Amino acid sequence: MDVGGIFSAIVAGIVIGALGRLIVPGKQAIGWILTIFLGLVGAFVGGYLAQGVNVDVWWQVLIFQVVVAAVLVLLVSSLLRSSSRNRALKK
Repeated sequence: MDVGGIFSAIVAGIVIGALGRLIVPGKQAIGWILTIFLGLVGAFVGGYLAQGVNVDVWWQVLIFQVVVAAVLVLLVSSLLRSSSRNRALKK
């Protein structure tokens, strides 16, 4: 990934994380900082996945980044929600 790709992944990750936080209503299991961090990680991983399958069009790379970030947020959120639910049941 070149410098432009890294910069665009950072910007896309922040935007993806912030939009994901705004779109989902109500109280969420993860905070906004973790959501934005997962958006950043998803953007980088999605960018590398897109590069691995030879996708060069910017909007197709963005789709890879959004999907990977959404899956990461979903996984972490459900893991944290289930662990907090288990702790509440043990009390």
